[in-house]
Amino acid sequence: MINFWEKIQKKKKGKPILALAPLAGYTDSAFRSICKKFGADIVYSEMASVSALHYKSEKTLELLKFSQKERPYIVQLFGSDKKHFVEAVKIIEKEIKPDGFDINFGCPVKKVLKQEAGAKLMSNLKLSREIIKAVLSVSSKPLSIKVRTQSFSVGLIDFLKNIEDLPVSALMIHGRTLKQLFSGPIDLEIIKESKKYFKGVILANGGVNNYSDIEKIVKKTGIEGVGVGRGALGSPWIFSDKFKNISKNNRRELAQKTALEHLKLHFKNKGDLGLGEFKGHLAWYFKDFAGASKLRTEMMSAKNFSEIKKILIFDKKYKI
Repeated sequence: MINFWEKIQKKKKGKPILALAPLAGYTDSAFRSICKKFGADIVYSEMASVSALHYKSEKTLELLKFSQKERPYIVQLFGSDKKHFVEAVKIIEKEIKPDGFDINFGCPVKKVLKQEAGAKLMSNLKLSREIIKAVLSVSSKPLSIKVRTQSFSVGLIDFLKNIEDLPVSALMIHGRTLKQLFSGPIDLEIIKESKKYFKGVILANGGVNNYSDIEKIVKKTGIEGVGVGRGALGSPWIFSDKFKNISKNNRRELAQKTALEHLKLHFKNKGDLGLGEFKGHLAWYFKDFAGASKLRTEMMSAKNFSEIKKILIFDKKYKI
């Protein structure tokens, strides 16, 4: 049976597959919808704890809700307990009904590493393989994984050799080591080499700030596509080559228009309780324009979405 990864690959006809990579605190339903509108082929949920789902966390289930227009939609899971993974997948298939699952083997955050999860799990080859097999055994939905080029003493190639025989559909590689965290150039050579050990769809991640970066990475590695994370914050149009050479004035207008649309979706989903989260997005939308600091200061002081909407509509007074 052809899964959605293969369908997208055929549909793209050689053009790069573009995915919105998971980002805790940012890639919620509203932002995923905005990115889909601008051309993201696939979107991922925020990272969800399998242990939280094991303990019946309603907050985690709420985090994973999505709209039909976001499909194909992938739920990303993290943890280190094999039984919790199995239980979480069953719960999500029943309650959320996503198109696929993803296991995080790349998160460098200390509180995740302390749980033997994320990049720490990548360094445990035996347990990593067991968890992948367990998830594959309880779900017929496509499974993808996200990794780094190295975690502790385990390199990417060793990790891939360890799971080479398992039917994982897609691989997203953050092109930096655990020590590098989120800075420095990504390793295009090892991403290219990974094609020898993984036969599914490969997406590069990290260091993507514009559409030209997407084109360069795909050309130099020969992989199928790119997962954009931080590069999409404040610039969800990064998924469209239409805006590759957008002028600064047009970009300001696009940022204002997109932020307003994003605001409406965010308010619809979360009401004023989501105000703090949305302010995080606003800081990204208006971070590069001369004179934008006054605008950001006023927006950060807003007490509700209505105040932010008024500021956005009349932001020309700041002469950005």
